[in-house]
Amino acid sequence: MTRNTIEKAPLTLLGLGAMGTALARAWLAAGHPLTVWNRTPGRAAALAAEGAEVAGSAAEAVAANTLVVVCLLDDLSVGEALAGVEPAGRDLVNLVTSTPAQARARAGWAHERGARYLDGGIMAVPPMIGVPEAGGYVLYSGSRELFEDHRQTLGVPAGTTYVGEDAGFAALHDVALLSAMYGMSAGAAHAFALIRKEGIDPASLAPLLADWLVAMAPAVHLTADQLRSGDYTRGVVSNLAMQVAGVPTFLRTAEEQGVSPELLAPYFALMRRRLAEGSGDEDLTGVVDLLTR
Repeated sequence: MTRNTIEKAPLTLLGLGAMGTALARAWLAAGHPLTVWNRTPGRAAALAAEGAEVAGSAAEAVAANTLVVVCLLDDLSVGEALAGVEPAGRDLVNLVTSTPAQARARAGWAHERGARYLDGGIMAVPPMIGVPEAGGYVLYSGSRELFEDHRQTLGVPAGTTYVGEDAGFAALHDVALLSAMYGMSAGAAHAFALIRKEGIDPASLAPLLADWLVAMAPAVHLTADQLRSGDYTRGVVSNLAMQVAGVPTFLRTAEEQGVSPELLAPYFALMRRRLAEGSGDEDLTGVVDLLTR
């Protein structure tokens, strides 16, 4: 081994799917001694050729290093992989997509067995791992001490963002951000559907759509400010009454184009409900209250 390899912190990785393999290669490329385990052993062969140690069992892999990173399919897979494993004295970092309740339960499981625990939500796809300029990062919550102790190692594959001591906060932030992404994707799908039958090249709409979404994105800061202050009329540019008045045009255009309004209709219904409560001078922020009642 080179001097560089010896100086880097060793760690264990459980799970070698597309994301796990990308993580493994990033750590190996950075010179970290890495022990890997996967339920299907064949997936470890390529990494072994690149310098990884392959453990014969999850228990053997966990025993190999203090820092243990888990990147399996789901919480059930984590439970199955760690069944019978003693994690006492280990620093367990769980990068499996889960619900906040599952993350908190897994943290409790780890603490009861003498392990420190950190939950993570990966805001990236495999090709972004190990590529700093791609902008990928991982949300972490749970033991701040664990996070600080391993921040440098955890930051090798992607950026790190710590969101709190509550082990469920990374999962909650993860799902919140992805939910917004799906909402954006729904709007984009509706936009492309509107032009689908016309002589408009989707490639000509795409840059206009992308630029418009980027221009509108900062509005989330105003929404956050209004939620914190409780004043939904602060900084309003286009109030709820005005926006609801425009809804028939959106629905009529969809009908004329032979496009189902099912992606937008639920949101429009919430806007109308809020207006009916006498909130015409507000921004759209009041919809949040309707969703959380």
